[in-house]
Amino acid sequence: MMQGKVVLVTGGAKRVGAAIARLLHAAGANLMIHYRSSALDAREMQDELNAIREGSVALVQADLNDVAGLPALVQKTVETFGGLDVLVNNASSFYPTPIGSITLQDWDDLMGSNLRAPLFLSQAAAGELRKRRGTIVNIADIHADRPMKEYVVYSVAKAGVVGLTKSLARELGPEVRVNAVAPGPILWPDCDSNFDEPTCQRIVSHTILKTAGHPSDIARAVRFFIVDAPYVTGQVLAVDGGRSARL
Repeated sequence: MMQGKVVLVTGGAKRVGAAIARLLHAAGANLMIHYRSSALDAREMQDELNAIREGSVALVQADLNDVAGLPALVQKTVETFGGLDVLVNNASSFYPTPIGSITLQDWDDLMGSNLRAPLFLSQAAAGELRKRRGTIVNIADIHADRPMKEYVVYSVAKAGVVGLTKSLARELGPEVRVNAVAPGPILWPDCDSNFDEPTCQRIVSHTILKTAGHPSDIARAVRFFIVDAPYVTGQVLAVDGGRSARL
């Protein structure tokens, strides 16, 4: 299905990123997995997947807020695997920023990881992706269209990701397709007191399917855009159990 394809996944060592990486690897892809601080998780995944197919997974560490270092991620991928077919912009920061408490550091961090990095990494990858008629898949959020209370900067950044997806589709077409997946309630955030048990139950109750999703749901949507949607670009697919239809 994806034999010989080369995929760079940002934030690919944990949570949804890890599910995406595992599914694409199972489909035959070679992976460059980016991580920032999750070195142990990244190495464990690399060992796990290379035991299945030797030499199929490599790692690259980087702080995506360092824009000057982003071209090196693409360069290392090409040097390791000979090219680049797919970029998955998955890495993200997420925490509340209610009005009255927002700092410039909050803005720089949340806009940096969620919007600036996908833009500049896509720009760095564009040449290689054009050579191989590649694909970019961005991870957006259903709250790009319906902002989450007290998450002002995050919601604005994800709205930017939706705009970026459509803009890049125009800029890079016809050679490169660009789409986005917008998750709903898939995994609850780590270390965020705003998501206690009653809150999580309330969010799930507002989905049409009355259940939380699984990281594999996002991974399958990413694979769909890469493998099964050759005539689709500039689109955003909500994977949210119908929550956005009820918000």
